[in-house]
Amino acid sequence: MPDYAGDIDFCTLGMFIIDEIEFPAPKPPVKDILGGAGSYSALGARIFSPPPRSKAVGWVVDCGSDFPHELRETIAQWDTGVLIRETPHRLTTRGWNGYGENEHRAFRYTTPKLRLDHQALINTQLLWSKSFHLICSPLRCIDLVENILASRNQSVETAFGRPPLFIWEPVPDLCTPDELTNCFNALKHVDVVSPNHSELGGFFGVNINGEDHVDYRSIEGLCEQWLESGIGSKGEGGIVVRAGKDGCLVARQGLRKWLPAYHQSANKVVDPTGGGNGFLGGLAMGLVRDDAAAGVDTLEEAAVWGTIAASFAIEQIGMPALAHTAQGETWNNVRVGDRLSEFKERLGRYVQP
Repeated sequence: MPDYAGDIDFCTLGMFIIDEIEFPAPKPPVKDILGGAGSYSALGARIFSPPPRSKAVGWVVDCGSDFPHELRETIAQWDTGVLIRETPHRLTTRGWNGYGENEHRAFRYTTPKLRLDHQALINTQLLWSKSFHLICSPLRCIDLVENILASRNQSVETAFGRPPLFIWEPVPDLCTPDELTNCFNALKHVDVVSPNHSELGGFFGVNINGEDHVDYRSIEGLCEQWLESGIGSKGEGGIVVRAGKDGCLVARQGLRKWLPAYHQSANKVVDPTGGGNGFLGGLAMGLVRDDAAAGVDTLEEAAVWGTIAASFAIEQIGMPALAHTAQGETWNNVRVGDRLSEFKERLGRYVQP
C-alpha cells in the first residue's frame, strides 16, 4: 500500500479563483484576493487541522503566469497538502465580483476557467483522500464519483481502505426542476448532499424564503422527499441544508435537527461569499476525523464544525488571518477550540424553530 494512502482527510475539486471585488462607491475595490470554492472549502478543512494534520487537507491550485507572490506565501503558510500545478502558458483563473444593493453580488470570469476533474488526482496522494468535496451539476456529480472510484479500483491497494465519503454541493445554476430527476439519481452516488435553501427549493420550483426567516417546514418537507428517494448506495446518507442567518438543517434517517448560525448579528458578517464552501470543508473534517465512525453517524457534530468553519470565512473580505501563539493557532485572533466550545454551550439553550 502506498505510504501516503489514508494520509489525506479531505480533497476538494472546487476551483481556485483569484477574486477582484468591486463595492458601491465610495468604498475602493480590492484585488488579488484568494477565492473560489476550492480555496474556501480547503480553508474550512484547514481550520480544524492544525499542523501536522494540516498536510491532510488536499486541494489543487493552478498557477498561471500572473500568479501573485503574496498568494503563494499565504498558501504556503497554511501548510496543507496542496497540489500546486504551474501553468505558465495561461493566466490564472480570475473572477470579478460586483456588490449591488441588498447584498446582491454579480460574478463573471475575467480569464478562462480551468475546471478540475478526476484526472487531476491520478498519480497523486489526493486520489486516496478519505473524503471528496464536489461542487457541480447532478450529472457531473455522478461522473466524478464513478471516475474517482474507478481510478482507485485500478490499484491493488484499494482493498485495504474503506470507500471514501462523497460530499456534494450542487452548483446553483443547475438547481432547476428540469434537473430534479438527475438530482435523484446523483443522490444515490453520494454520502452527504448540501445545498443552500434556495438551491434546494430550486430543484422543486419552490420559493422557500419567508418574510423574516426561511420557510422551515417547506425545507423539512423537501428534505423528506430526498431521504425517501434514498441518499447513498445503501440509503443511509444525509442532508445538510445551509440557510444563511437561519442556520442549517441536519437530516438523515432518524434525525431532523436545526442548528443556529454562529454569528447572530449581521454586522459581524463582512462578506458571506465562501461561507458555504468553508462550511463543507469543516463538515468533511467532522465526518472523517474519528476513524471509528462510519458514514454519516456523526453528521450533527460535523455540521457544528461546518458552522464554526463558515463563521471564520465570512468575518472579512477574503481569508481570515492565521497566527501562531504559545497556546496554538488562532484565526482572526480566536482559537478554534474556544469558538467551538462557546457555540456548543449556546446550543444547549437553542430552541428548535
